[in-house]
Amino acid sequence: MDARSGIGGTLAGLDLRAEIDRLRKERNAVILAHYYQKPELQDLADFVGDSLELSRKAQETNADVIAFCGVRFMAETAKILSPEKIVVLPDMDAGCSLEDSCPPERFAAFRAEHPDHIALTYINCSAAVKALSDVIVTSSSAEKILMQIPKEQKIIFGPDRNLGGYLARKTGRELLLWPGVCIVHEAFSETELLKLKAQHPDAPIAAHPECPPHLLDHADYVGSTSAILEFAKKTDADTVIVATEPHIIHQMQKAVPDKNFIGAPGADGNCNCNICPYMALNTMEKLYVALRDLEPRIELDEDLRLKAKTSLDRMLAMASGTVGLGDLGPVRVTGD
Repeated sequence: MDARSGIGGTLAGLDLRAEIDRLRKERNAVILAHYYQKPELQDLADFVGDSLELSRKAQETNADVIAFCGVRFMAETAKILSPEKIVVLPDMDAGCSLEDSCPPERFAAFRAEHPDHIALTYINCSAAVKALSDVIVTSSSAEKILMQIPKEQKIIFGPDRNLGGYLARKTGRELLLWPGVCIVHEAFSETELLKLKAQHPDAPIAAHPECPPHLLDHADYVGSTSAILEFAKKTDADTVIVATEPHIIHQMQKAVPDKNFIGAPGADGNCNCNICPYMALNTMEKLYVALRDLEPRIELDEDLRLKAKTSLDRMLAMASGTVGLGDLGPVRVTGD
């Protein structure tokens, strides 16, 4: 049996938590876990958070190794910011539907068709697409950055058409949208959400802007995962309906155990279909093997890394006050 499969084989009988802690010390490693990871990975991580926030925290440590329990573009971002560190991803197949929707060669051709546009690109993309972009944005920094760009400047926004559409409606700016979507946030059902809201009429709906507009129409709060977590902590409501990947609820329950958090339902009336299949590829077994073997490892061409870092640096310069805060504001977008 291949140990990397995480089933049986040489891993049988291992105390994985103890072994991961041992390797963390031996490798001088920092373990990062995104909010969408399984609870057991969140609970053993040194830092839990949004993707860029995690990469910046790892950059500030003296660790030699970054083990990123997330998806490939997140681990690439960590490598862009910390080229001297070894960056491992427990499963290299942990991709992202937004990244997959925007191959660099197609994005380059699209840019060539619109030479009078600059590219504001959501961080959920490959390092190669970052290198082709002018400014990277996060869901927390996008609006602040957008408002600094002259109104006459034409803008491409990709790869998430839902986040781009949300920003266009909120700011009144015209954006040329790349047609990518997050399969997790597309899976929510408006009909089932309304049924759930009828059962809990006093429960606010907190939604990620990657949700399609017909979902955001019903949201009481729109923000990134970090912002939704903060909203859950601060709201006076006893029950909150959460329209993003449901593993964020683990952190909510830890922070405010006296409140009730309900994942927004999918078409079948439950939220199981809204678990990110890419995030789910990471396991305790695979994290152990990654720390043991220092593989699979993220490697980036230096010229590409520097080009990608330029677009990230522009974001940090333009929106440093919002990065990591995640706050798009308690705004209900109804659209026209």
